[in-house]
Amino acid sequence: MSNLDTVKTIYEAFGRGEVPAILGHLADDCEWEAWSDNSAVKAGVPWLQPRLGKAGVAEFFSVVGQMEIVDFQVLSIMEGGNQVAVEFVLEAKLPAHGGRGYRDEEMHLWTFNDAGQVARLRHYTDTAKHIAAYSG
Repeated sequence: MSNLDTVKTIYEAFGRGEVPAILGHLADDCEWEAWSDNSAVKAGVPWLQPRLGKAGVAEFFSVVGQMEIVDFQVLSIMEGGNQVAVEFVLEAKLPAHGGRGYRDEEMHLWTFNDAGQVARLRHYTDTAKHIAAYSG
């Protein structure tokens, strides 16, 4: 399976809520949202915190599972070398935070190792929208 096909499969599994299927495509030491300096991390936004390995990614999906996903649309997918970039629209509400929410056009950058497993995911977004939704 190509890296592009793997990413498409991951999004399909996300749409069905099949987290174990997603985890099956990850390297054991996968870096999820690993940034050296990110304002959303500093603000404590739980779904943008860095995580490591499959257990960390499962924790991410536990946090995301508390959101109400209002809209999720993949706009484009681009592949180059060992990376796949996905442009998408996401609208989410946060019931645990007074029902606040956000809508944003965002990017995921998936990086693959030589074994064809996801080695890293970085989420490029308007962090101010996430911080405002989380902290009010």
